[in-house]
Amino acid sequence: MDARAHPATAMDRKGLSGPALRTFFRIAELWSLSVEEQMTLLGLAARSTFFKWKKDPNVVLPKDTLERISYIAGVYKALQILLPDEKAADEWVKQPNAAPLFSGRSALDRMLSGQVADLFLVRQYLDAERGGWA
Repeated sequence: MDARAHPATAMDRKGLSGPALRTFFRIAELWSLSVEEQMTLLGLAARSTFFKWKKDPNVVLPKDTLERISYIAGVYKALQILLPDEKAADEWVKQPNAAPLFSGRSALDRMLSGQVADLFLVRQYLDAERGGWA
């Protein structure tokens, strides 16, 4: 069996895209994210695309967008595990953080850099905090 990862095909992405977008929009609501913040996290520049996706999430998302949503969902899940109080978990992303990764800024500030790598780093930080793989 080939152990190498294979890129998601358009068919795979079609099946994943709707559920991924619905999950993202639910997390965005729980985190009280603005439209601009949501667009940045999704890696979007065009408001028309954002509102099209919001109206009908049954699209085929680019691989980059699916990767971004995967990291955001992982951040959300890790927070739910680390902070069983749902309100505290949802508010954590906007709280200043003294950890070196954040330099006194919030995790959301870090994730809003627009780089996929920053989403990955926040996810990795939280996974390490909960004792998962870093």
